[in-house]
Amino acid sequence: MMGRFTVILLILLLSCICRTLGQTCERNCGKKLDLCSCHTTCTSLRNCCADYKEFCVDIFPYSGSYFGGADFIILDASFSMTSQIVCRFNDNTNTVGYVDVNGAGHCISPLLYETGWIPLQISSDNGTTFTRTGAWLSVHTGKLDSKFKAILDNSTKWQYYGTPNVGGTLKMTWNTSLVRAERVNIELWGYRETGEPYSEYWQGEWQYLYSLAKDQPNNGSFSFLPKPAENGFSSWELGSVRVSPSNHPDGMWNVEAVWTEDHALAWHLEESFRKNSAGWALEKCLAWDKLENQLPNFLSEIIDCPCTLAQARADTGRFHTDYGCDIEKGSVCTYHPGSVHCVRAIQASPKYGAGQQCCYDSTGAQVLTADSIGGSTPDRAHDWGSPPYKKPPRVPGLSHWVYDVLSFYYCCLWSDNCNYYFKHRPSSDCRHYKSPESAVVFGDPHFITFDGVSYSFNGKGEYTLVTSVEKQLTVQGRTEPVNGTIKATKLSSVAMREASSDIIEVRLISGHNGLEVLHNQKSLSFTEQTWMDLQGAFVFSPTSTNVTVMFPSGAGAEVRLREGTMTTTVLLPEEFKNSTLGLLGKMNGNVEDDLVLSNGQLVQNSSNPEELFDFGASWAVANESALFTYDSDYLLDTYYHAPRHDPSFIPVFFAPESPDDPLTNQVAKICSGEGSPFCRYDILVGRSPGMGNATRVSFQSHVSLVEDLKPVVSCGWLPPPNNGTKEGTTYLQGAVVRFSCNDRYTLKGPAQRTCQANGQWSGEETTCVASSNVTGIVVGSVIGAVTLAVIITAIVLYSRKGKRKDEHSTGMETNETF
Repeated sequence: MMGRFTVILLILLLSCICRTLGQTCERNCGKKLDLCSCHTTCTSLRNCCADYKEFCVDIFPYSGSYFGGADFIILDASFSMTSQIVCRFNDNTNTVGYVDVNGAGHCISPLLYETGWIPLQISSDNGTTFTRTGAWLSVHTGKLDSKFKAILDNSTKWQYYGTPNVGGTLKMTWNTSLVRAERVNIELWGYRETGEPYSEYWQGEWQYLYSLAKDQPNNGSFSFLPKPAENGFSSWELGSVRVSPSNHPDGMWNVEAVWTEDHALAWHLEESFRKNSAGWALEKCLAWDKLENQLPNFLSEIIDCPCTLAQARADTGRFHTDYGCDIEKGSVCTYHPGSVHCVRAIQASPKYGAGQQCCYDSTGAQVLTADSIGGSTPDRAHDWGSPPYKKPPRVPGLSHWVYDVLSFYYCCLWSDNCNYYFKHRPSSDCRHYKSPESAVVFGDPHFITFDGVSYSFNGKGEYTLVTSVEKQLTVQGRTEPVNGTIKATKLSSVAMREASSDIIEVRLISGHNGLEVLHNQKSLSFTEQTWMDLQGAFVFSPTSTNVTVMFPSGAGAEVRLREGTMTTTVLLPEEFKNSTLGLLGKMNGNVEDDLVLSNGQLVQNSSNPEELFDFGASWAVANESALFTYDSDYLLDTYYHAPRHDPSFIPVFFAPESPDDPLTNQVAKICSGEGSPFCRYDILVGRSPGMGNATRVSFQSHVSLVEDLKPVVSCGWLPPPNNGTKEGTTYLQGAVVRFSCNDRYTLKGPAQRTCQANGQWSGEETTCVASSNVTGIVVGSVIGAVTLAVIITAIVLYSRKGKRKDEHSTGMETNETF
């Protein structure tokens, strides 16, 4: 008891001394002070200032919709019952928090026209001073887990309401714990964009419209029979329904709430829509067509689609699954019927913030809008938004709805006038698509470079895997011994950065049964979200064994955990050609100059393990350029305060060959094929059949990846002839498109054309011409018509002549009478 009391006294004394000497974390979060630390690594290093958790706060939950309304707790900070909490987001948006009955502080997230980590400051004196700091993750509603939002029951019915045969009661549900109130209001909020597009006056407007119900019991469900909106509110065609406590005034901003996803407000549109939805939609479609004719053309600056589904799923540095059409989730492709999977270009186009969407059918072929309503479509506004966000067309989700989705409803879903939509949103084919190159590190550890050179390097230390001065990309790898007795190493951490981006590190956790992601040396949790928008990078981690990092240049890194070892694949687009160096080689298609030491000297004999060892050692990371996190005594002593390449660690260069080795049988069972030497080494030297099997799987996965990314030849879309049809919607090398003509028309030219290796279609253009019997009928009809006209004319003239003759005879008789 006395010992514990002494420890407490020492902590209090240290806290007092630190505060007296100015060693406090108040306004110092992220810094390393003289006597203690306010840096995120201080917890594991056990050198935090005594008030670290009081001022450098964590929150729960840490994420929510950028619509706002999420109530989160400020962890480990102390507040009094009289504290007046104000929470400031991004230095410019304040919300009012509160202290609960347990003395815990709470914040309410605000509407934010952006996604990603938002700086958070907290005041306990009603906004006079902001002494606590943290961060809040703002998430695109489409990527938000359904448990955090209100759900539209049969969302298609909501968005087709008022069209033929769609009506009746609408229903929505929500998790009652997201709104801690006994009674709630159900409100409709709308979004629109005003001002001249691409001008400084172009703004997004989010506004409370009206209440659907007030003072309803918070039972997690609400049903109603929609009617056309009054007071001009039906002009708002996009919005979301909010559930919030009924003790707040109507339309009060930034209160605890749960939102539905943004959606087309068909259910509240004016009466004229319900009377003639197709005619109403056509007018809107024509107005949109007129506007698009006046806006700048963004199509020339967006990336081309991959040619095949395999390429699209393999090019993870530049494309990512579209959550609206995912083959892994049953291919529910509402807006792309006939497709089984779609991807989106990760990066928005530089000038206009435009996006690219690419869709594929069950055969793996790209679906084009020229052939199908379910085809790939470019977007004037990228669905996920793009930095600096906040203003059109870069507002996540909402700008995309305004310019690309509502117009699809007008022209294609609420009316049958898709020709207008596809005139402005034509599919981009893949004739100019260039696959990325890939390189990989796996096992203990083995390397396959971008140009396909394979070798092993078992140094212990921190090394440069890829560096590109021109593109400002750096990827570094850390290796550690397999265990204390085996003279071989394995990859244990990868750190990377592009230009001024955040530093992303992926490393093995203790026990080697999972991966940890560090963001500027702070551990990231993916328990709430699998996708994160960071500064100059995106990170996707659907499981604890799978992490993908994506950079603006199109560079990507995939890290996979297999049997306690990391496999790291780096993908680089063509723009990196002739600009890379490091352990993954010079990416230029020439295997002869792939392995270059950091001093520029070329490896002379790539089959000599000692020379390869010297090559690897030359790429040891310099202290000042290391991107890694050193948050334990082991890492500080082994890597930070030691040579980055351990010259005393000499690995086993060759796998021992002994028929008496008990693992020999395992080698025979597991290792076969092209990558067998790597597998053999990891079993016989690493003494682990599991590691050997993981190495075999990693090698085969890389072979499959290279195969998936192989360039393919596209001849481009081929139209059907006028007055005819075509069979075939694949336009890659070897594809055959067949033609036929309508009745009474004859095929002129080849009946089929083949896509050739040179990217050209075989044969001449195929046309449909009128058949000869049709020509005879047409000519006969013309002659008959002319003949009939002549006969009629002759009769008329003869009749007139006879009439004149009768009139002349009558006149003579009259004269004779006079």
